[in-house]
Amino acid sequence: MNRTDRLYALVEELRACAPRRVSARELAARYEVSVRTIERDIGALQQAGVPIFADVGRGGGYTLDRSRTLPPLNFTPAEAVAVAITLARAGGSPYSRAARTALHKIVAAMSADDSASARELAERVRFLTPAGGGEPASVPAVLEEAMSARRVVRLHYVAADGVETQRDVEPVAFTAVSLWWYLIGWCRLRGEARVFRIDRVRRAALLDEPAPERSYEELAQPPCEFVVRPLEFV
Repeated sequence: MNRTDRLYALVEELRACAPRRVSARELAARYEVSVRTIERDIGALQQAGVPIFADVGRGGGYTLDRSRTLPPLNFTPAEAVAVAITLARAGGSPYSRAARTALHKIVAAMSADDSASARELAERVRFLTPAGGGEPASVPAVLEEAMSARRVVRLHYVAADGVETQRDVEPVAFTAVSLWWYLIGWCRLRGEARVFRIDRVRRAALLDEPAPERSYEELAQPPCEFVVRPLEFV
């Protein structure tokens, strides 16, 4: 059994046994590998976001939180590559780090044959970018957390004229125009809604204060040449 198949089998084994704990020695005997190999495999799955928990000592072992997992979703190679293409074009977008772990979970749940087919298909996809154009700046993780937790965030922001200011901002929404990502929020320094280009945020700190409920519609007035399209989740 190759490693990809073994990782897939480990997840299914732990899901089937949950909530009973299974020791590394039991798993090693079942898959005819060393205990150290099992420990490395479990570590790789945990890094990919699979909710595997470990207890040490007598009677300890590994268990999977079944409430936070799904059975295999049977992505086709083309579906997996479509997700990878979308992620590859989303550099600098909010939650791009979480998106990469989601792709790892998709690949880990695929059969060895489908995974190999997806990788072969991905080899036939290429992107062209301007030489020296660089990549769009990544959205700082603190801004993602501020949006998710609805918390006020303190920004050190450099405006187009080069002047840096410190502002406490109530986050409302992320938006994108071309390659640039922006944070829309209520700026307490100016006392009004403002739009902050993400790559101009020099530092950001999450404050303890909850942000008041504000809707995108009450704050944002997009230019007339743009049509606002919400993210389609399904």
